[in-house]
Amino acid sequence: MDAIVTAGGVPLVNEPLYSETRGDAKALLDIAGKPMVQWVLDALSKARTIENVIVVGLTPKLGLTCDKPMYFVPNQGKMLDNFRAGVRKSQEVNPKASHVLFVSSDIPAITPEMVDWVVETAMETDDDLYYNVIERSVMEKRFPDCKRTWTKLKDIEVCGGDMNVVRADKVLDEEDPLWRKISDARKSPLKQASLIGLGTALKFALHQLTLEEAEARVEQKLGIRGRVIVCPYAEVGMDVDKPVHLEILRKDFKKRLRKAEAQQKAAVKAKPARPGTKAPTPAAKRGAAKKPVKK
Repeated sequence: MDAIVTAGGVPLVNEPLYSETRGDAKALLDIAGKPMVQWVLDALSKARTIENVIVVGLTPKLGLTCDKPMYFVPNQGKMLDNFRAGVRKSQEVNPKASHVLFVSSDIPAITPEMVDWVVETAMETDDDLYYNVIERSVMEKRFPDCKRTWTKLKDIEVCGGDMNVVRADKVLDEEDPLWRKISDARKSPLKQASLIGLGTALKFALHQLTLEEAEARVEQKLGIRGRVIVCPYAEVGMDVDKPVHLEILRKDFKKRLRKAEAQQKAAVKAKPARPGTKAPTPAAKRGAAKKPVKK
């Protein structure tokens, strides 16, 4: 499957992250010595399920790297237009691909294993749209101060994930205004509910809508086969929307890198001696000390 990395967002003066970006793309924010988007590309590089990577909104001049074939598409201005531009590029380089994986450039904590889980779980069925959600308890256990936008349903409280699988030809259907409405409503759970009817919006507002009901009503009202996936990985929903999110992830990466360094040092110490050699005993070490030179 091809991965489309959406990286065209540039925070405006009145938006929370402008103090950090100052007119540059959000994807280029530094985390642990790398642009945020590079961590995403590192995860995609090692994922077994990914064939090609399309980066929308950035240029090759930035020096980003990826082990998979990587293509760049200019920023189209609006999110849905960026989605479609990415899918068109995917169809150009991989015409047989039926589905694509959309990955936001601002979820740097994801790992190759998480990417593979999302793709493989989605491909257990043949639907049009797979939307990952993360339970509040899972998010707050991994990132206690994450301050996400929560969707409270009757049976579960969740936030949206930023790595999702979509059928390619559905995104390219420009005659259908539905996708633009969904894109515009992505940050408002109530607006999303209202897209599938007043009754649904009312049940949602009163917390009487279950996750299964929401999934069924989306299929019925919007005419697409959709599947909501409860993702076990908080990192898939930990996107950088505000300075507090950036600070949380910078601290998290410091811990992660310190842990990796300690593990590497421990592995070096535990490395067995070469065949045919024996580790010197303490006595041998003392005997090997430099002897005084006789005059």
